[in-house]
Amino acid sequence: MPTPIQAVATDLDPGLVQQVMNLFRSSPPTWKSAFLSNVLIFLLGSRLLVSGLSLSGIAAAFLLGTLTWRAFGSSGFLLVATFFVLGTAATKVKIAQKEAQGVAEKRKGRRGPGSVIGSSAAGCVCAFLSIYAIGGEAFARLWELGFVASFCTKLGDTVSSEIGKAYGKTTYLVTTFKMVPRGTEGAVSTEGTVAGLLASILLASVGCIMGEINAPEAIICVIASQIANLAESIIGAALQEKEGFRWVSDHLLLKWPSFSYHIFF
Repeated sequence: MPTPIQAVATDLDPGLVQQVMNLFRSSPPTWKSAFLSNVLIFLLGSRLLVSGLSLSGIAAAFLLGTLTWRAFGSSGFLLVATFFVLGTAATKVKIAQKEAQGVAEKRKGRRGPGSVIGSSAAGCVCAFLSIYAIGGEAFARLWELGFVASFCTKLGDTVSSEIGKAYGKTTYLVTTFKMVPRGTEGAVSTEGTVAGLLASILLASVGCIMGEINAPEAIICVIASQIANLAESIIGAALQEKEGFRWVSDHLLLKWPSFSYHIFF
């Protein structure tokens, strides 16, 4: 006797199934294929999404995922998914300790739409530029490279910050080298810096394996991400707590270094 799943599978129209599969594999991707692909993936990964994002954060991530798939296909989506998984894992490391010290992300590390938008703003700009072929074929590769570099930058920053807060033995201001408590804006640690570098290398490698970038471009992404994150730390330490500059938030600062490739290379 067939199981309910087998019965449903038997009742499905093979032609309909084939149409859905063709839609997912459509090349170049369309808005329709991007939307449906994200619906399916978000449903399958709902438990993981809820652990790392608030409901409004999930909505923002869905828009990001749809835009990414439309611009760069499944390979671009996988890059962003890897960014999310690694960033969420780093945020959850020693979360109880971080909460006790008052340096943990709010909502048990579940990030909201502000974090999603702040993390992906530069990548979204590159995606739109790619979709509408701004600059023509000559710039197509540049937009894809900028997209990967932006997420390498943000992942490096997130991992270095979260691992530094969890394991950093000595943290100091990057501007004065004065020792400060963990979680201080603009502070860095050896443990966090190394972890952030490795995270950027890993994500650049994923981009390379998926064909988003080549090996030399992956090196560029890693170097640019480190320069950008150093600049972000300097800006944060110098301005963020100063009177008249409290509007400078991490999310605003990170829209700047995400364009690191365009600025430094």
